Amino acid sequence: MKLFYSSAPASAPVAVRGALAAAVAAFALAGCANYAGIKSDKQIAQPQSDALQAAQSLPSQGGQWPSLDWAKQFGDPQLPQLIDEALAGNPTIAQAQARIAKASSYIESSRSSLYPKVNGSYSWSRELYSGNALYPPPYGGSWYSENNALVSASWDLDLWGKNRARLDQAVSQEKAAEADMQQARVTLAASVAQTYNQLALLYALREVAQREIANRSDIGRITNGRVLAGLDTNVESRTAEGNIATSQTNLSELDGQITTTRFQLGALLGQGPDRGLKIATPVLNTKIEVTLPDNVPADLISRRPDIVAARWQVEAATSNVKEAKAEFFPDINLSAAAGFDAFGWSRFLNFGSRQFNAGPAIHLPIFDAGELRSQLKGRYADFDLDVANYNQTLINALNDVATQIASIRSVDQQTNDAARALDASTHAYQLAVIRYKAGLSQQLQVLTADQNRLANEQTVTNLRMKRRDLQLGLIKALGGGFDAADTNLAIDGQTSKIAPSQTASTASKTAN
Repeated sequence: MKLFYSSAPASAPVAVRGALAAAVAAFALAGCANYAGIKSDKQIAQPQSDALQAAQSLPSQGGQWPSLDWAKQFGDPQLPQLIDEALAGNPTIAQAQARIAKASSYIESSRSSLYPKVNGSYSWSRELYSGNALYPPPYGGSWYSENNALVSASWDLDLWGKNRARLDQAVSQEKAAEADMQQARVTLAASVAQTYNQLALLYALREVAQREIANRSDIGRITNGRVLAGLDTNVESRTAEGNIATSQTNLSELDGQITTTRFQLGALLGQGPDRGLKIATPVLNTKIEVTLPDNVPADLISRRPDIVAARWQVEAATSNVKEAKAEFFPDINLSAAAGFDAFGWSRFLNFGSRQFNAGPAIHLPIFDAGELRSQLKGRYADFDLDVANYNQTLINALNDVATQIASIRSVDQQTNDAARALDASTHAYQLAVIRYKAGLSQQLQVLTADQNRLANEQTVTNLRMKRRDLQLGLIKALGGGFDAADTNLAIDGQTSKIAPSQTASTASKTAN
């Protein structure tokens, strides 16, 4: 429904303007469409709540939150360089930046609706008017040109905050996109570091394989000497040769894995596979400790960009609800237009050819068959979904940190046990070689001791590298150096600015 009024000039009596305001208020109260009974009781989870207790799983260790240059602590200058290269060249970052630019364009579009708009138009038409229709001769039956120039202006007063809510929603979406980009940066940096650590593991295993080839070559020389002395047969000699070949096969397999891992690093850097072949052998420090800072559950919500992004999505959904509620109230648009309209060119710009119109346009929903209520229910459903996503993100984040800590503890215990097993199996192997060389034991005893020692050495190597991988995972789980307080992404108090079920204005209370 649209109602039109002639605009009151500035000099009009106060009573006239008051009457117009009263009429608007009357229409607002008379509207039949309302959102009574439509609301949401969903709330974002608080890390200090009883449902998210984590003091036992995430004890305070007096550590520091990761800094943005966390990669430097691993003592390999190549790692920070590779991370910087990946952040500058990987397409995932460019994709995230494009999403931010798109969200920013929505802000500009939404902000424009808060201000008056002015347009100009000009038209010229040549028309033969019928001699038997509206216009009598001499116009009827003749050709005439019509010139029409018009300047128009309009302004949506946005009394109920619909346009402002739309702008807030666009701003929140941009913030969410920025936080998503920060999450992409954290994920990419951690992926580079963990793939680099995988390369270090393969090189460490390669060194183990090379030592194993040397050990089995020594056993082969001892076996050949025993064969010449008549203590062993060709069976033992062939067995020794087969074991050396098996070790060389393992070395070749590791070389292939090293190459493919280098290719993976090249892709993470945003370049072709040849870039990965130029990466030097890692020299990462294995004695780095990453400890938990205090107040992890409370502070994590501003340190994890994925939580921050989910929080801004809740803010966007809140603004969407406000916009949908404002649709239930009258839209008031002020418009005015002025220009010239005349047949022919001679009188086009004459004073008598001027045209002017002005007035308000009021749109009030009275009966819409439930369309607005359905729209509001959908917005509340989106809000509930975003709240659930936020809560799930927070739960996953706490679980992620706790899992990394528990895994590191487990690996530490496994490493201690594996180190003792390696020490014992190494001594057993050395004694077996001495006895075999002296003719006091058989080759099988040496090979068994060697296999046990090799398995234990590989286990220790894998565990040490796994611990560093878990430390990198913990750095990522703690936000990878991100801090919303250092950016424009922080939300005051980390609580919603206004609950969507809360009324937007006194007038909206009336509608309820």
